[in-house]
Amino acid sequence: MNQHQRNNSITVISPHFCTPYKVNLYTARGVKNVTEGSRLGVFDTNGNNIFKVKGNFFSHRRILADAAGNPVVTLQEKKFTLHNTWKVYRGDSTSSKKLLFTVKKSSCLQLKTKLNVFLASNKAQDVCDFKVKQNYSEKSCVIYRGGSKNIIAEIHKKKTGKVSGKDTFSVTIQPNVDYAFIIALRVIVDEMNKASERGDRGVGAVSGAVVSVITA
Repeated sequence: MNQHQRNNSITVISPHFCTPYKVNLYTARGVKNVTEGSRLGVFDTNGNNIFKVKGNFFSHRRILADAAGNPVVTLQEKKFTLHNTWKVYRGDSTSSKKLLFTVKKSSCLQLKTKLNVFLASNKAQDVCDFKVKQNYSEKSCVIYRGGSKNIIAEIHKKKTGKVSGKDTFSVTIQPNVDYAFIIALRVIVDEMNKASERGDRGVGAVSGAVVSVITA
């Protein structure tokens, strides 16, 4: 299964990324010897690199890798779709057998960004497993599971960090929540931000987003 719920845990990518305690991370770009161009790097509170995003500027494919460069998931933007769809696969693959989840706009025309997240096991996609809602005035996003409002992670703009980078965000993930999944969502939102700023087909300007993730 793509997602396991045991003892209130949420596992989408791997139970390896679930801990019984709260996890504090932060993301930044422009970090020497870590990030590629405008791609994100992910760090712990001591400044140690945890993940990095890899991918050519002109490609519709991104890879979330661990600190050693090993692929964790591949994020593939689906071209020429009205709903600005991204698909996330396990490892360095875009095989349908490796699909973990899909992220897409909830509708074609939006004043505020609303994204639906469907786990691979949700074939019908009649009801989303997670929902992302953007609040432009507060530059924040909220991600829900189903219709509940239980926060499992928050991402806030952070002025400083333990590494010399820019566009830093703090990431707080609640216990028993797959933090790689949260980071993968953060990467997709970031890619949509940049596409919107370039004037590409995207979900709307969400630069400097604060992400809250919510589940049942």
